[in-house]
Amino acid sequence: MSTAPSTPASGGVATPPARPVRFVDPERDAAYWARIRRIVDAAPPLDDGQRAAIRAAFHGARQQEAA
Repeated sequence: MSTAPSTPASGGVATPPARPVRFVDPERDAAYWARIRRIVDAAPPLDDGQRAAIRAAFHGARQQEAA
């Protein structure tokens, strides 16, 4: 049985999921993902209320798909 890519390894560190290829050109694709990483790193952390709102939005969408 294999584990999901985000399951913590024996050291307890989760492996990030593979990034989708956005552009055929590898340099442009790498530059795109580097820009995304910079944006994410510069963003302030979410507070508990923001996390709850995001979870509720995704949970509601899943319930609508199942109906």
